[in-house]
Amino acid sequence: MGRGSPIPPMLRRKIVEQYQKGVSQRKIAKSLKLSSSTVHNIIQRFRESGTISVRKGQGRKTILDARDLRALRRHCITYRNATVMEITTWAQEYFQKTLSVNTIHRAIHRCRLKLYRSKKRPYLNMIQKRRRFLWAKAHLKWTVAKWKTVLWSDESKFEVLFGKLGRHVIRTKEDKDNPSCYQRSVQKPASLMVWGCMSVCGMGSLHIWKGTINAERAQ
Repeated sequence: MGRGSPIPPMLRRKIVEQYQKGVSQRKIAKSLKLSSSTVHNIIQRFRESGTISVRKGQGRKTILDARDLRALRRHCITYRNATVMEITTWAQEYFQKTLSVNTIHRAIHRCRLKLYRSKKRPYLNMIQKRRRFLWAKAHLKWTVAKWKTVLWSDESKFEVLFGKLGRHVIRTKEDKDNPSCYQRSVQKPASLMVWGCMSVCGMGSLHIWKGTINAERAQ
């Protein structure tokens, strides 16, 4: 049990049941892995009131109430790319409370939010979005049979030798200027252009292209 956390009703019931069977408080505490004082207080309350329910207000209070959590959720949604440290700094100033990074991290989970690695997607401006929308609208009523006649194709460029090599390195603070800790890069790295396709019949072969691929060459 965390410090200040109320004992669950099921565990309280077990304590009382063993007490009624004549088991000593010391043995009850040892078998249930609780402190002797906790067992004593629960049994004492049962003797006095005949109940095992938790008194109202018992247990550690959360530092952020429901209203605070709503404000935190709005801030997280508005600034989706903020780090937990940045959110913590904002929360300390906004709520005027002493808050740790761990507290804010737990509060974010209580807001039903999680931290994820952002998915990479190509940036689309308004013109590109409109073109895609019009294309989708024009093909909205296509039948399954017609879609089966479509050949889907795409191309991609891969950098040879370098790629993502060296994005991360394990070093000390003093090793920042050590050549072995540099990320290798060149102005125009060697690259490989590939083209592939797929249809209702399955995947096609992967072709290596020299130079760039335009609509005319793809045909």
